[in-house]
Amino acid sequence: MAEAHSAVAFSFSITHEGWDVNFDREVLHLVWASGIRSWKKRLARFKNNVRNGVFPAPLQSLWAMMGIVLALRYANNTFIKYTDIILQYLPGTSYVWQIVSCFILSLTFWLILIYIVRYTFKIMLMYKGWMYESRGGHKVSLQTKLWGLGVKLLSSKSKPLLYSYQGSLPKLPLPPVNQTMKRYLKSVRPLMNDSEFESMVKLANEFEDGIAVKLQRYLWLKSWWSSNYVSDWWEEYVYLRSRTPLIVNSNFYGTDAIMLHSTSIQAARAAMIIWQCLQYRRLIERQELEPIRVQGLVPLCSWQYERIFNTTRVPGAVSDKIVHYNDSRHIVVYHAGRYFKVIIYSQNRILHPCEIEEQIQSILDNTEKPYAGEEKVAALTAADRTHWANTRTQYFFKGINRQSLDAIEKAAFVVTLDEVPYEYDPEDSKKLDEFGRILMTGKGYDRWFDKSFTLCIGSNGRVGFNAEHSWADAPVMGHLWEHFLCGDLVVGYQENGHTIGAPELEPPKPIRLQWNLEPVLEAIEKSYQVSLALVKDIDLRILAFSDYGKGFMKTAKVSPDAFIQMALQLAYYRDAGKFSLTYEASMTRLYREGRTETVRPCTLESSTWVKSMLDPNVDTNKRITLLREACATHQRGYQDAMCGKGIDRHLFCLYVVSKYLEVESPFLNKVLSEPWRLSTSQTPHGQTTQFDLRKFPNCISAGGGFGPVANDGYGVSYIIAGENLVFFHISSKKSSPHTDSSRFAVRITEALNDMKSLYDDWKSSTKQPSS
Repeated sequence: MAEAHSAVAFSFSITHEGWDVNFDREVLHLVWASGIRSWKKRLARFKNNVRNGVFPAPLQSLWAMMGIVLALRYANNTFIKYTDIILQYLPGTSYVWQIVSCFILSLTFWLILIYIVRYTFKIMLMYKGWMYESRGGHKVSLQTKLWGLGVKLLSSKSKPLLYSYQGSLPKLPLPPVNQTMKRYLKSVRPLMNDSEFESMVKLANEFEDGIAVKLQRYLWLKSWWSSNYVSDWWEEYVYLRSRTPLIVNSNFYGTDAIMLHSTSIQAARAAMIIWQCLQYRRLIERQELEPIRVQGLVPLCSWQYERIFNTTRVPGAVSDKIVHYNDSRHIVVYHAGRYFKVIIYSQNRILHPCEIEEQIQSILDNTEKPYAGEEKVAALTAADRTHWANTRTQYFFKGINRQSLDAIEKAAFVVTLDEVPYEYDPEDSKKLDEFGRILMTGKGYDRWFDKSFTLCIGSNGRVGFNAEHSWADAPVMGHLWEHFLCGDLVVGYQENGHTIGAPELEPPKPIRLQWNLEPVLEAIEKSYQVSLALVKDIDLRILAFSDYGKGFMKTAKVSPDAFIQMALQLAYYRDAGKFSLTYEASMTRLYREGRTETVRPCTLESSTWVKSMLDPNVDTNKRITLLREACATHQRGYQDAMCGKGIDRHLFCLYVVSKYLEVESPFLNKVLSEPWRLSTSQTPHGQTTQFDLRKFPNCISAGGGFGPVANDGYGVSYIIAGENLVFFHISSKKSSPHTDSSRFAVRITEALNDMKSLYDDWKSSTKQPSS
């Protein structure tokens, strides 16, 4: 085994004749090359940190400042006194020391100027008026135009690295308690009758006038002390301290570009996606990945990209932790119940796709049987976290189990080669449903749910992923996925379906991981039964709505996202016969280390419009007016959430502070216990600038999905995939008598069609007769 070979790379013994030293030159060469590569990465990281530290000024500006100071030193006698002050503290006054004094003075001026520019840029990024003026036909004010010009001038002097904007991003603002209370009470009004609402108003007033003052004071201190007053607590208490299984409850999935089928050869497609991911990792390591800027101007926080690769979630008895490794030279591949460690570097370079294909094919051709318990060992990562933590401590702390677990946890990522095809047929929707279900859960034991992400490769060459949620949010994985799908189309394959090129070297052979799982079989089976129950209970339906898409929604002069959210409100009311607390994820990455905020689409305006659609006495014009008001309210709520004026993260943090202080709040207890029976999220696209998706519309992914948040609710993820196509991923629990994903898909289709008919009728009634 390679591990044993490495262990004896250097050894010595003492005999009666003296010292006897043995070493393996090949292994020592590999150690030397690894060290050189590590130091090169450290040097590059240091250089990038310096560039980021002075951004938006280029490093070359230092030499320009040096030239100006030198010119003034020797052309202006009055300027000499400034350098002479510095000369007093230097060892000499010779010409060389005069140059040194000029350098110190120029460096001082340069740093002062840079920090003035940086803080000016940071102050400008605090302005969010553009958010409310750039959409919905609002006229852009002179203030916003001048602001945009200033931001463009300050940020165009130097090409930004991935993390260049991090030091200039403002902190997430802490909203006043009274504003959050007003927004909250307004959001729950359509969900409560008069007596329930009066009771809630009383609780809110008691909270605002009482303990909220003290809680807000502590939260204000945290907002000033930390880079983000929400993100660390959100990560710890929502994700890492949760003891529920990751499968269905936390992890999410993403699908292939189903309109394309580049190759049906599993090894070739796996090799290409692995290679593309490694290229993406190198872009992140070198910070060459272009940071995302809204409207090409306002940067988003790139902090979450740090943990895409070489990251795993390690279970704990009370709380898990996220462990990120600086580097990894291997991946782990799972196939037919067996795990293989695959080295992806050789001769100081990443292996080419054709070389990786050879490695993958050798795994597919391997006929060895799994060790006892090996096939289902990953079920431990799927089920209860405390059980996995105790099992890990007891059976995976030493020996070959520890070595194999280390290989998986320290891998760049995990790849699963499934033995079933991922199918899509426009005439058979059940195939796409099964495609999504395989990616979401697999068999309950064939994805390593703790890893940052697991690549899943179908036997017919289609692909997808399953991602752990605590380390980042879906748009970050979506960016990686877009990069792969675009690169897959650009690089391409041979006509026979294999990867392009011929191997330049013999790639390292995959190494079979060793296990001793006989004592763990009972623990594995216990976890498997838990995950199997969740797999059997999930009800997933993927709806490909192709009657219309973004094109028509724009002609309706409303936000496409708001349009779809209104359709979901109408569909849910028809399905459940009532309104329910609705969650839509919005991002707060306009701020440093921002993650998400909740938008509440169920508003007074949306509920009024939904009721009008069910009332035959309301005419078309009134319904259109109510719909536009509902969409405008939703859009404003979305913008507020992005600008740090949301409801739920503020209340969540106040709740955490109350627990630290051991203070009970009936208001916070009630708010934080309310179930989200309709949880929604839009999958973003267009995050990469590699090429124009309008020219390659079939390259877009069908999106992805997640499990329902409430046992009697729905999880709905959607992606607006083009001018005439929207994908909905609808999940629910089969065990709930109140939900049915197929039925809800029908409700969504009906709602969208009714909204189209509503606009068609309105246009017909308002059309002017021709002269």
